[in-house]
Amino acid sequence: MVYRRFSVGITLRILLITICLFLGIWLYFSQDLILAPAILGLVVAGIVGEMIYYVNSINQKLARFLDSIRFADFSSSFTSDSKMGNSFKEVNQAFNEVMEVFKQTRAEKEEQMLFLQIIIQHINTGIISFNPVGKIGVINNAAKQLLQIPQFRDINDLGRLSPVLLKEVLEMKPGQRTSFKVNSSLFLIIQSTSLKMGGQSWTLLSLQNINAELQSNELEAWQNLTKVLRHEIMNSITPISSLVDSLRTILDEDSYVQTEGMLIKRDGFLDIQEGLDTIANRSKGLVNFVNAYRDYTNIPEPKKEIVPVKELFETVLMLMKEELKTNETFVKTEILPEDLEISCDPNQITMILINLVKNASESMQKQADRMISLRGISQGDMGTLIQVEDHGPGIVKEALERIFVPFYTTKKTGSGIGLAISRQIMNLHRGSLSVESIPGEKTVFTLTFK
Repeated sequence: MVYRRFSVGITLRILLITICLFLGIWLYFSQDLILAPAILGLVVAGIVGEMIYYVNSINQKLARFLDSIRFADFSSSFTSDSKMGNSFKEVNQAFNEVMEVFKQTRAEKEEQMLFLQIIIQHINTGIISFNPVGKIGVINNAAKQLLQIPQFRDINDLGRLSPVLLKEVLEMKPGQRTSFKVNSSLFLIIQSTSLKMGGQSWTLLSLQNINAELQSNELEAWQNLTKVLRHEIMNSITPISSLVDSLRTILDEDSYVQTEGMLIKRDGFLDIQEGLDTIANRSKGLVNFVNAYRDYTNIPEPKKEIVPVKELFETVLMLMKEELKTNETFVKTEILPEDLEISCDPNQITMILINLVKNASESMQKQADRMISLRGISQGDMGTLIQVEDHGPGIVKEALERIFVPFYTTKKTGSGIGLAISRQIMNLHRGSLSVESIPGEKTVFTLTFK
């Protein structure tokens, strides 16, 4: 509507100018009049000037409108000019409506930003953002309380708390998650995310102190371990103590004092001999238990190197070749991509895989189809997975929650220490070992490398 009125106004002015020019020329050349053409010339000049003013006015309003948007100045208002009549009243009204929409949008945006800042400041997770040159953009109260760094304005100031922590933070990739122990009271879980804001790249860090949770879990672990130790030791000590009492009774009842020594009945001697053998066996079992515990608590730090997953799988299959052949178990390998590599201690990870493949093979002894899947899968920035899958009887839910507890086992033979050691090795690799099982269908053990 506005554009139509503008076009009509310009067209009428041009048409009027054309009529005046032709009329003036006709009067001058045909009627030999001078005054009338001169007056018409002045009229044409006036119309041209009015049209220039008419066009410039709307251009100026449009320029002012665009400048207001450019500089986010939404306080401007547009009013109708009496010299232009009412033809651009709708234009002014439209400009004012657009400015009001922008003003409301900015107010809502500022409210949302304020709300977001309040949330960030009140959450218990530490939040820090910094740009490529290290300048801190956002840091909330939780981060300040965790780090206790005065005048924390640059990410490099983190080096005042721990140079090693600063190095790890700067080397983190987007989406990566890591843990770092700063001191006895501060154990941080750090996650990194990248984002763009204002045309600039920013790194966003979230920090959580899990020291309290670790202490709680550590206490629970010690309590569970104490229960296991007490159970195992009592299982050995109780029969030994009972046997000692029985042997003393046998000696008292079946032995006689003679001039040159002691005489014992044959049945009593055999009972004592059997009792001593039992004590020896139980003592040996207790020694083996203590040795297993020692192995669990003395795992060396991993010596990491870049290892092709294919090479790991080939080593495991070669070491287990005869055992798998004897058990008639087949292993299918899958690596995506084929040149997949991980950073690990190859000896320790090989030990884990051998343990998992052996357990999977033993679980399928009563089945006709004995197939184990050994997979290596890249997840990009999320890390790498190595999975051992079997289709044996599976693990019931109750056992699934306890199979990583030291000395717990579902097998008739075994120390129950293998999976516990395997998980600890993965923890030392800053990875994880988890299991999923559907009884009667499948069991999948997953090694995750960050």
